[in-house]
Amino acid sequence: MRYIPMLCIFALLGSAILTAPIRSGRRAFGATLTVVLCTAAASALLLGWLVAGNPTGEPMAVTFAMGKFAAPFGNELKLGPLQALLTTVFSFVVGLAMLGGYDDFLFDVEREKRGLYCTLLSLTLAALYVLTYTNDLFTGYVFIEISTMTACALVMVRERGETIVATLRYLFLSLLGSGLFLIGIAMLYSTTGHLLMEPMAARIAALLSLGEYRLPLTVAAGVMMTGLGVKSALFPFHRWLKEAHGTTTTTSSAVLSGVVIKGTVVLQITVFCRVFTLEGVHLLHLDMVMLILGLCGMVAGSVEALHQHHAKRMLACSSVAQMGYVFMGIGLASRAGLAAACFHIIVHALSKSLLFCSVGRLSAVSRHKKDFTLLRGSALRDPLAGIAFTVGAMSVIGIPLFAGFTSKLNFATASVASPKALAFTLVVIMLSTVLSAMYYLPAVTAVWSHSDEEFPPVASDPYFNFCAVISVALILLLGMAYTPVMEIIELGIDLL
Repeated sequence: MRYIPMLCIFALLGSAILTAPIRSGRRAFGATLTVVLCTAAASALLLGWLVAGNPTGEPMAVTFAMGKFAAPFGNELKLGPLQALLTTVFSFVVGLAMLGGYDDFLFDVEREKRGLYCTLLSLTLAALYVLTYTNDLFTGYVFIEISTMTACALVMVRERGETIVATLRYLFLSLLGSGLFLIGIAMLYSTTGHLLMEPMAARIAALLSLGEYRLPLTVAAGVMMTGLGVKSALFPFHRWLKEAHGTTTTTSSAVLSGVVIKGTVVLQITVFCRVFTLEGVHLLHLDMVMLILGLCGMVAGSVEALHQHHAKRMLACSSVAQMGYVFMGIGLASRAGLAAACFHIIVHALSKSLLFCSVGRLSAVSRHKKDFTLLRGSALRDPLAGIAFTVGAMSVIGIPLFAGFTSKLNFATASVASPKALAFTLVVIMLSTVLSAMYYLPAVTAVWSHSDEEFPPVASDPYFNFCAVISVALILLLGMAYTPVMEIIELGIDLL
């Protein structure tokens, strides 16, 4: 069982190599989708094994050494319930995004490049696996760079002027972020002499207990936080996201917004808990910075989304607000706050992937228009796509019985343990919820309104239908029966 993450990573890398020369886009798509879903099943199997635990029945985390070299030179993966749960969700969401955006994949991607596009999807998911499981900071940096390159290519797949500009902006800012992260790693290595997280954590704890190197450690942690924040669309480093996620093809938008920006957040949670520890983060005052920036992002993203008429750009701006929730949870620097943040990562991955896929389908039945004024009546032309968009919107707003409501309830509960931030946090959550309703409800109303314009009939899309039904069911399930998922997340945080 302990070999599953390594096998998943190598399976995805092998799939990337083998699908690149395939001329048939359908065959490349089918092969990649098969590998992606197999990794999801394998990760779910690993999750069950880790939760079942050792012979005494206690859940466990396992450290797996890659290669022959022992610490501090070797590379390690750390397998825990949280990591297995997140990789299961990431793989499954990528698979659903591929199905939900299949028609746009055929429409937007040139025939001879479809195999390469599938290669990019496999490489992106492989990078997410490494970022989730790695126990080595430098390996995390290497796969941040790989994720950057593949994400940029996924944005540019349509080869239009707006996507090229968006890609260049994304590339420059992403390289800035990864460069800052590398500087932070170099500072920590020069201070502690380690790259593996646990030996580094022991050395940092010893230095903090002695009151030594506090300024260098604060600078290193701040630089790393900033670098990962740029990659994760943390306010005020989020300006690249709207164009990058809002101009590309449907599957790319769903994958980028649903899972790619989560990879660096997961790495940030790992660094905070495993390297600096929550006590160290509080001692260095990084939790308050993260909390303030997260709260600002919740409002700023929603305000920007209010001014958008382009459907995908509105969803992209909404992602900034939703990532603000995640950073707010991290900034609470408590077990409950981190659990709420991880649960929201899962909820947002499902909800935003569904929203992008449903917008892609609503656009397909409306001559591929993206402006909400031109999408009027699109839900009447494809009711399932309209239902899927409505469910995704209700989840993001936080309507009861949908997953987003449960997520916001978890954040509110977690904030109770932080009396200093309680009032302000609850006010911003309510404000963000109201702002989300102000742009999602008019969008839902628009797609269900009658249009005087005549549109030619479009054939039903069975791939999208499957994606929509499964995603809607999962969002409702997480909204009404979320306790087992939260228990796994809390177990995983305890074992980080």
